Amino acid sequence: MIYLDADACPVKDQVYRVAARYTVPVTVVANSPLRVPPQAGLTARVQVVPGSPDAADDWIAERAGAGDLVLTADVPLAARAITNGARCLDFRGGEFHPSGIGEALASREI
Repeated sequence: MIYLDADACPVKDQVYRVAARYTVPVTVVANSPLRVPPQAGLTARVQVVPGSPDAADDWIAERAGAGDLVLTADVPLAARAITNGARCLDFRGGEFHPSGIGEALASREI
């Protein structure tokens, strides 16, 4: 399963194309409704999580685990997902690694 932190994601269309190509289901998580364009091979659902700006992050962190991929630019969400065994990529394709997530969190605080 791919969990897409979609509110500020600039590459949603690319994510949909790759997910369709590899027939990996995608859960698009956002604070407001989003439209997912129909594509052959794409299994996607939109999960609207109203509330605070971190509500979508909380929803993803509670569900993502081993075998899942989380796509986000949010370092604290990445840290939570990694702790649960998920793999995390940023929107440029860079991977958040367990060995470097602490440093990424510290840099974010500076």
